[in-house]
Amino acid sequence: MTTEEGATRRPRKTRKPADAAPATTGTPGKENLEAKSTTVPLFVAEMEARWRDLDAFNHVNNATYLTYLEEARLQWLRDVPGPWFDEHAMPVLAASHLNYRLPMAWPARLSVTLSCGRLGNSSITLAHRIVDAAGPDRLYCDGHVVLVWMDPHTGRPVPLPQAIRDAAARAAGAD
Repeated sequence: MTTEEGATRRPRKTRKPADAAPATTGTPGKENLEAKSTTVPLFVAEMEARWRDLDAFNHVNNATYLTYLEEARLQWLRDVPGPWFDEHAMPVLAASHLNYRLPMAWPARLSVTLSCGRLGNSSITLAHRIVDAAGPDRLYCDGHVVLVWMDPHTGRPVPLPQAIRDAAARAAGAD
C-alpha cells in the first residue's frame, strides 16, 4: 500500500474468525509435540480431581495440575528400587512446562503418565500426560518437568542416582 506522501505501508492485519484453525509455532508438528509423544511410560498414577481443586470458572485450576504431577512423581519415586536420595543427593524441580489442552471439570478420574524424556548428568526430564482415566483420548494436559539432583548442603548438582538411571532403562526395555 502506498500513502498520499508516497510512503509504503503494510496492509492491516485482519482478525481470524472464531472458528479458524489455531495458530502454530511455525515449526511443523511443534505445536503438539508432547501430545504426540510415544515414549514408554515409567509410571502411571490414577487419582481423582477433588472438589476443592475447582476455581471460580467451575473447572480445575491450572496450578492444581502441578499438584497432580507432583503426586504422580512421588508415587513413582516411592516405587523406584534402590536409593534415589540421601543426605547429599535430593531432587528439586528445576523447570516445568505444561500445555493445557482441555478444561477439566469435577468429578474426574485421572490417569497421569510419566515417561523419561531425557537423562542428564544430574537431571531427568519427565514427560507427562494427564488424561481422563475412562476416556484416554481426552487429553487435559501434557508437557514435561525437569528434576535435578543436588546436595542440599552445598546447593550444587550431584550425579543422577543409579536407581533412577536403572528405572528409566527398565521402562525403555519394557517395550
